[in-house]
Amino acid sequence: MPRPYDFGSMTALISFEAAARHGSFKLAANETNVTPAAISHQIKALEADLGCALFLRRHRGVELTEQGAFLLVALQRGFEGISDAVAQLRDRPQAVDVTIRVTTAVSALWLTPKITAFWRSHPAITVSQIVSDVAGTRGLHDISIGYLTGSPGPGPSHELFRDRIIAVGTPRFAASHAIRSLADLAQVPLVHTNHDAHQWTSWAEWFAALGGPAPVGRGLFVNNHMIALQAAQDDVGAVLAWDGLMTDLLARERLVRLVPQDIPSSVPFRMVIHPRASARARLFATWLLRDASAGAAQGG
Repeated sequence: MPRPYDFGSMTALISFEAAARHGSFKLAANETNVTPAAISHQIKALEADLGCALFLRRHRGVELTEQGAFLLVALQRGFEGISDAVAQLRDRPQAVDVTIRVTTAVSALWLTPKITAFWRSHPAITVSQIVSDVAGTRGLHDISIGYLTGSPGPGPSHELFRDRIIAVGTPRFAASHAIRSLADLAQVPLVHTNHDAHQWTSWAEWFAALGGPAPVGRGLFVNNHMIALQAAQDDVGAVLAWDGLMTDLLARERLVRLVPQDIPSSVPFRMVIHPRASARARLFATWLLRDASAGAAQGG
């Protein structure tokens, strides 16, 4: 049976993250209680598995390559999420009223502010999030929310909203590339988000739907929408995004629309209520549906 995660040795990844963070195999060895030779062996095995160099070996230490820096950011985001989850399990009350399984982007950009608003009127109801971009709906949760197709799991499914897909980048990126049309956009660097578990619209599909030219700019490929948005904020390239999830970033002009054209999303954001969901979980679900409907009526 194939594993759901596409990486080899977790030990190698932990060794790499420690060495990259310290800039030293020796300090990484001290932290992980192994020898520097063991750290070096793990990293060589990881480089062989990935087919690229992760470090430049210098006389006074090591420096990350571009590929190494990219992997370090992804690992630290993942490890931070695991650390946060472990801390929450240690510290949170034993009785959690509502547990929601949600994707990273929806949690960060849409759901968490909604929970804050919910607590203003229901302060006694505890809410927990299981944040994951891995496909599937199994697990101890009452509600799942994400970019989901028609029958994503057991229990009733409700469409929360269906966004329009827009092209965004930083104001500096737009100015430096003089982007004024689809033809201009097709020439610039693009950040591509691809994931086997999600039906995300590709740049090629987006341009084709608008009758525009095929994109020819160089690309960065990632499998996490939050990393894609961060790359865009770092001026790596333009990225496709859902307008309803971008309200805050657009308002603060961290990112801006690069062209006026957009297309409707082919897949809605849905909420699935598990059959075992408690009365308090169903109360939250009803509140969230009403809030989403009010937001759609107001245009966002």
